[in-house]
Amino acid sequence: MYFRGMRKILFGVIITLIVLFTFKYCGDKKEEQIILKENSALIQEQLKNVSKLVVTEGHFSEVFSYENSKRMFGDLIEVEKKALVVVNADVTIAYDLSKIEYNIDETTKTLQILTIPKEEIKINPDFEYYDIQADYLNPFEAKDYNEIKKTVREQLMKKIEASDLKSNAQNRLLSELSKFYILTNSLGWALEYNQAPIESLEVFNNLKL
Repeated sequence: MYFRGMRKILFGVIITLIVLFTFKYCGDKKEEQIILKENSALIQEQLKNVSKLVVTEGHFSEVFSYENSKRMFGDLIEVEKKALVVVNADVTIAYDLSKIEYNIDETTKTLQILTIPKEEIKINPDFEYYDIQADYLNPFEAKDYNEIKKTVREQLMKKIEASDLKSNAQNRLLSELSKFYILTNSLGWALEYNQAPIESLEVFNNLKL
């Protein structure tokens, strides 16, 4: 009788421990799931906060000389037209971060940045025309002004490419995006860009966009 009673007590203790461990395991899993959901929501909120325009501004002043000549009456007469054009242009280089494509993998605790939008370059030129000279046989026309604007834009794009404006814009972009690394790192998550892990701010700041 004594051993039978002890066996019942021992069996009851074992059942109780199994139930307790089961509840604790389920509770831990539930708590971990909640933390993952909260971290995921926090990362998504940060993505929304960063989803804005990052703008770098510049100014260019240029003087262009425009000349156009053509021969008439069987090459007997050459008529010319020319003008001096002063251009003041405001330039903006912007990144629309609302266009970033990303994926949040809760299983591996990884924020994957898939694509970063290309820069948007806007040129707003102001034209002033001086010393306009034209023959009545070869007057200034709308196509001349359009040709001037087209040429000026091409020249300004070359100036922008040769300047440090684009690199400054990229540096500002990376500074803004580095917030993703700081956040994921503080939460114990991983960050990837273009399927490559970002393991430090130095790696992040040297990204090839």
